[in-house]
Amino acid sequence: MNKKSMTIFLVSFFILLSAAFMFYYYRVVKESRSPGLAFWGDDHGPAVRPFRFVNQEGDTITEKDVKGKILVVEYFFATCKSICPKMNENMAKVYQAFRTNDNILILSHTVDPKNDTVAALKAYSQRFDADPKRWMFLTGDKAALYSQARLSYKITAVEKTTENIDEDFIHEKYFVLVDKDGRLRAHKDGDEGQVSLYDGTDEKSVAQLIKDIKILEAEK
Repeated sequence: MNKKSMTIFLVSFFILLSAAFMFYYYRVVKESRSPGLAFWGDDHGPAVRPFRFVNQEGDTITEKDVKGKILVVEYFFATCKSICPKMNENMAKVYQAFRTNDNILILSHTVDPKNDTVAALKAYSQRFDADPKRWMFLTGDKAALYSQARLSYKITAVEKTTENIDEDFIHEKYFVLVDKDGRLRAHKDGDEGQVSLYDGTDEKSVAQLIKDIKILEAEK
């Protein structure tokens, strides 16, 4: 083989080698990479504001008790006959997936504190055999609960439905994911894909939430 032929051979070889490497990278490495999680909300800083609520055991819970935890947050009410039963059936799947994990905490806030007393929430939590250290059902002052929903967790886009807090009402189907640093997170389909919130009534969305919690656990 003369020098010219050898040069052509080597150039062709390295072109094919580069093509093979790029194929491997995009088909194997990149496609197997986790899609990751997006930040959402007004900014990427801590979102959880100071709060003071009471759980199903009658214990006072503040933001200090949840600091450094991955949180799954919802708003519901115990006498709901529409979306809430399905939401909490699905939340029970999240709970079962992480019930022995000290880093994961579920916060289920009532939107009807007048009727959802500590005793009522205790009875409701027993339907799911919920450990109060892992799955907290929270009640308290209605204005404080609603402010936390809107300002910390962005649980609804409606700032206020009425000037009278007694007539105000939140009824949303979404679960909110909060990372260890108190930042709101959401599922992202690919590097520049659509950002999706977690629909608590949808089993596929809840399954994705469970996967994304595992991603957060591994995130530094």
